[in-house]
Amino acid sequence: MSFKDKILSSFIALENEVDTETYAHQLRNEALASFEELGIPQRKEEAYKYTSLKSLFDKDYSLFPKKETAIEYGDIKPYLIHQIDAYRVIFIDGIYSSHLSETTHDKFDVCLMSSALNNPKYSPVIEAFYNKLAPKDGLTSLNTAFAREGAYISIGKNIAVEKPIEVVYFSTGNESTLMTQPRNLVVVGENSQVQIIERHQSLSDNHVLTNSVTEIFADKRAMVDYYKIQNDHLNASLIDHTSVEQKSDSEVRLHTFSFGGALTRNNLNFYQRGEHCNSILNGVTIIEGKQHVDHSTLVHHTAPNCESYQQYKQIFDDKAVGVFNGKVLVDKVAQKINAFQQNNNILVSDKATINSKPQLEIFADDVRCSHGCTIGQLDEDALFYMQSRGIGKKEARALLMFAFANSVLESVKIPEIKSRITKLIAKKLGVEIGFDL
Repeated sequence: MSFKDKILSSFIALENEVDTETYAHQLRNEALASFEELGIPQRKEEAYKYTSLKSLFDKDYSLFPKKETAIEYGDIKPYLIHQIDAYRVIFIDGIYSSHLSETTHDKFDVCLMSSALNNPKYSPVIEAFYNKLAPKDGLTSLNTAFAREGAYISIGKNIAVEKPIEVVYFSTGNESTLMTQPRNLVVVGENSQVQIIERHQSLSDNHVLTNSVTEIFADKRAMVDYYKIQNDHLNASLIDHTSVEQKSDSEVRLHTFSFGGALTRNNLNFYQRGEHCNSILNGVTIIEGKQHVDHSTLVHHTAPNCESYQQYKQIFDDKAVGVFNGKVLVDKVAQKINAFQQNNNILVSDKATINSKPQLEIFADDVRCSHGCTIGQLDEDALFYMQSRGIGKKEARALLMFAFANSVLESVKIPEIKSRITKLIAKKLGVEIGFDL
């Protein structure tokens, strides 16, 4: 049975388990029709020219976990930012774990997508925002057709959320091959602030494919600080679609740290819908072996007097493959724009590969826009100098690469996140670094 045939037969089974009279299920039917038409992206498409998904969808995935697996806090603690007090929304094999989570409905909502999709109380927000921003391609349509669970975060006006929100999806390996379709919706009202940490983590070496969709809406003068930590096992792959809409005077910062997994594809789309928006997209990638990480970004300036900054630093060893396809689109009315995009890459091995394509499409005539890409190896003179001062070659290489990634870490606002990423980088580089940033 082909993957598409399995999807169609599985959708029939899904309809026996959900309320088919809801707005959400109407969207599911439309999305299934869209998936039937569009299918899985192919390499002949420009956006996937350097990333083949064929091997991912050759496997016979379980789409619905057969049973819930007992997991205790000690099993997942190493993967949480446990040093901080946080709201937590924890999922085990796609199923919400109440005893591991801390949600709230007090001044704002941090809860489950399933509750929001099926409870009339949340209908105004769902009908106004759900599936309004995600691009309509084959994989996002697949997610919309099958998504039943995820994080629902809705924050009203004039609220500063006092502690971060951690959203983590764990895969236990209870299924030999599992595909999950998490769906997150984040709506942040005027003058409100929030920090969110997202992670997808396998607890075994079984094959896992995650097809995730997140929609983020930042209203006027809202501030969103979002972190994605990607450090999974080598049999786990992630296709992530995150779309952001910003209103006037809002700021959204999104950091992506990609260290693990077999194949990771990050689709990040930012849409500025008002003046004086600020969009910041930063990323660090360090991979080896035959790992593959693909960052595809879009910042669409539709209003004047806005700014955007993209900085991606990447290190590739062995036969690792990287892709960076970053696009800044400036509409004719979007005058007085400042847009900066930079992609810097280090190839540690002569067998590693990076395909980089920074793009500017500018239809306005009064803007300041720049983009750039560098690809190279470590500075041999700097290595020689450090070795002449008694630093071992391995440690010298690691320190140079650490310094290379340092500028991205400087923009991290949560100290515990900065410390965790510092340690992950040190581990990836294979040395002990005796200081935190």
